[in-house]
Amino acid sequence: MRSTLLVLGALTAFGPMCTDMYLPAFPAISRQLQVPESVVQLTVTLCLLGLAFGQLVAGPVSDRLGRKPPILAGLAAFAAASLLCALAPNAGILLAARLVQGVAGAAGLVVARAVVRDMFSGRDAARCFATLMLVMGAAPILAPLAGAAILAATSWRGIFVALACFGAILIPAVLAWLPETLTAERRHSARAGTAARSIATLRDRNFLGLALTSGFVTGAMFAYIGAATFVLQRGYGLSPQQFALVFGGNAAGLITASQVSARLVARVRPRSLLWAGVVQAALGGVLLLIATAGHLPLGVVLVALFVIVCTVGLVSPNATALALEDHAESAGGASAALGVSQLLIGALLTPVVGLLGGQAVALAAVMAGSTLAALLTIWLVVPGSRARPAPARQAAEQSSAGLGGVR
Repeated sequence: MRSTLLVLGALTAFGPMCTDMYLPAFPAISRQLQVPESVVQLTVTLCLLGLAFGQLVAGPVSDRLGRKPPILAGLAAFAAASLLCALAPNAGILLAARLVQGVAGAAGLVVARAVVRDMFSGRDAARCFATLMLVMGAAPILAPLAGAAILAATSWRGIFVALACFGAILIPAVLAWLPETLTAERRHSARAGTAARSIATLRDRNFLGLALTSGFVTGAMFAYIGAATFVLQRGYGLSPQQFALVFGGNAAGLITASQVSARLVARVRPRSLLWAGVVQAALGGVLLLIATAGHLPLGVVLVALFVIVCTVGLVSPNATALALEDHAESAGGASAALGVSQLLIGALLTPVVGLLGGQAVALAAVMAGSTLAALLTIWLVVPGSRARPAPARQAAEQSSAGLGGVR
């Protein structure tokens, strides 16, 4: 079981590995390819778009063919796309390769969530997702540090070679340690419109509210990922190594919050933990905006960033477990819709910081706006569907009443 969780954690780490490992190299990429910072930031946006929309293919395919085939295909394509990034002679090739890299990496993200939903439900699912946050949370700590170390020894191209090796190594790990959790009789027959049916999952108001709430909180984090290297290194004068330490410290906070959630979920409802995380995120966003607009010391800015990033460890596992609870029969498609909503928001928010000027106050405005949007969403959308559940959900609640479902 531990080996399976380790593989699932590594698969869910594709997001932070893709977006975080080369962050210290942003200034070097900008100089060598002779492109402005906004173009380098666009490599994050395209990767996030690939991660988002690639799930619309991988999720439904996993509902039809099983969980392992799309993962193995995605890993092979990810390794190839990473090598193409390493060999990119210009920004255009790098942008295209990053998009492909994101599409390929999406398989790991979406299928890992579906595997957890196949194996667990209710509070057990919330606890498992929080455990995966421990494994996934190590990626934001290790990735920038590893990227900075590689950058000190070689060029930014070596970072993408390392990513290619990461994808290649996972292929035998999946074959050896990841069981096929979707039995043949539960697989959907192949037919057209599977991506559209994944999107249709969003018509469930409870699912939509939870997906958007989680999406706005993680979107704030993605805005931070895309702009923090310029804001903190150029705006506040941090070195690549200092930036990596700050970035890793925030990721350590995310890990701690996820493990607190895993321990509390046996006694506290996942919805309560979700609410606590969203409120904390909104307060952190407001503090960050005040700190940057008022030119407060760097320490205050770092505290505010730490508070916001930590909340992802509370919001993400609980929102994911709650959103997938009513969609066991199409866990792959529902997982895809959930992932698209989260990553699409992040992809849209990341370039906004650059469009607003790329300064610290621009980053703060985007992060504050996104976290406040999460608070409004959980307040206005999620409680309504909780108070008046649909008949199908009422039946599901009654049938699982003795199982400790997440309600």
